[in-house]
Amino acid sequence: MISMPTLKKTFLSATVLVLSLLVGATHAALNIEITQGVEGAVPVAVAPFKWTGPEPRPPQDIAGIINKNLARSGRFAPLPAKDMLARPDSDSEINFKNWRLIGSDYLVAGNIDYQGGDRYKIRFRIYDIFKGKQLDGYVMSVSGTRLRRAAHHASDIIYKALTGERGAFNTEVAYVTASGVGKQRRYTLWVADSDGHNAQALMNSDEPILSPSWSPDGKRLAYSSLEDDGHQVVFIQEVASGRRQLVSSNLGLNGAPSWSPDGKSLALSLSKDGNPEIYVIDLGSKKVRRITRHWGIDTEPAWMPDGKSIIFTSDRGGRPQLYRVSSQGGKVKRLTYEGNFNARAAISPDGKMVAMIHRSNGKYRVAVLELETGYLRELTDGSLDESPSFAPNGSMILYATSSGRRGVLAAVSVDGRVRQRLTVQEGDVREPAWSPFNK
Repeated sequence: MISMPTLKKTFLSATVLVLSLLVGATHAALNIEITQGVEGAVPVAVAPFKWTGPEPRPPQDIAGIINKNLARSGRFAPLPAKDMLARPDSDSEINFKNWRLIGSDYLVAGNIDYQGGDRYKIRFRIYDIFKGKQLDGYVMSVSGTRLRRAAHHASDIIYKALTGERGAFNTEVAYVTASGVGKQRRYTLWVADSDGHNAQALMNSDEPILSPSWSPDGKRLAYSSLEDDGHQVVFIQEVASGRRQLVSSNLGLNGAPSWSPDGKSLALSLSKDGNPEIYVIDLGSKKVRRITRHWGIDTEPAWMPDGKSIIFTSDRGGRPQLYRVSSQGGKVKRLTYEGNFNARAAISPDGKMVAMIHRSNGKYRVAVLELETGYLRELTDGSLDESPSFAPNGSMILYATSSGRRGVLAAVSVDGRVRQRLTVQEGDVREPAWSPFNK
């Protein structure tokens, strides 16, 4: 990725320079801390779900997971269970007046039934306290191993019922950690639930792992690696099986892979013809098409959601800026003019905004550009932010940054009002990528 000066030599090696900051990481899940929420967040009560079955109880606290999900969205202020006057699990048990007295706008109530073996049935309902009526209800049957996922799915349903927007709790994030120093340094590619739990290591390497990119179906990751004796190549790896294939190992640079919206192609930066340019590889036929032709360095492609064009970073104007080109090649249009450094584009799911790393007063921060108006605004206040990635519902942007001397992940809402920090117990974490919605 591009993150520091604009000299060509540094431009090409910036990813390695950034990764040289990594100093070890334990194999641990991400820990999420809400650092800023929406002022006047909506009060909501998620009552502990009633358990109807033998001991032991289910291995996951469904209501607790929902509670934490709503809290980390920054838009809700869940009521602590200890402050609840009752813990209803049916309409007849709800006294709306009492819930209004303790200041809750909404109530989520439910129960979990044991179905035998490793099966559980979850029922929950969402109530508008002031209107005194049920907004929605849902029933799902799951195995014990899927209880956490079921809680995320329930959180998505609740979030949509209360906001009108699709939730992104039942998704995943990919990221890279590094452990050890010198010749003992090891890089690991991880996938975890959006709340940091269930972290699974996909692969380990003695060399850096760069730019993970999710396939549209959420089943594969493309990434570049320097494991070929320091030669940068591109792999595609299946998340479930771990199987992977080498898809680009041309002479020179093979980097920054980006999936087409239909999942049939990869855009990437190759220097096989001498200068780094944007190319598209058809994954079925293996045919490679050159998209850009310029003496400048073209890299970091990102597809528009309609698949008709690609936004990329180039220094063809003397400084790194964002440009747009048809996915078939042709005339290039410059998109960014504010500031002398704009790079690493990430496109919102609706195609209306582009997140990027924008240099402001010598500091590298996440900013968003509204494509229709050309308005650019900064969202973060860091000094070395990197690798923005949109949540699949477009509400948040995940990115890498620094806290003290450590590399951490962070997330910010597109309006800048909600912020989170995601860390591992020790060491650094980088190169985040938020998955698409689960199919």
